[in-house]
Amino acid sequence: MKIKPLGNRILVKQLSSEEVTKSGIVLPDTADKEKKAQGKIVELGAGEEIAKLGLKVGDTVVFGKYSGDEVELEEDGKKVEYKVLYVGKEKDESDVLAIVE
Repeated sequence: MKIKPLGNRILVKQLSSEEVTKSGIVLPDTADKEKKAQGKIVELGAGEEIAKLGLKVGDTVVFGKYSGDEVELEEDGKKVEYKVLYVGKEKDESDVLAIVE
């Protein structure tokens, strides 16, 4: 199945944010509630804000951990989590906080 976001929305494949301490303890992404998340853009809507920011497929973006809407898709028999994020004019209304270069 393929999803095409509408308007000023993007589809992002969330990157894993688990960390391993020096002693080998795995800290899942739920351990730090304030941490920001990162993901790779896999699809773009046709909204003008996306074009203004120069976002493109393959860019890595930073967004709030609880931003956007979660979507689960099946890839090669596995369920993969994605986020649909809104790209707005004002910082207060946009889910995307930064582009990682």
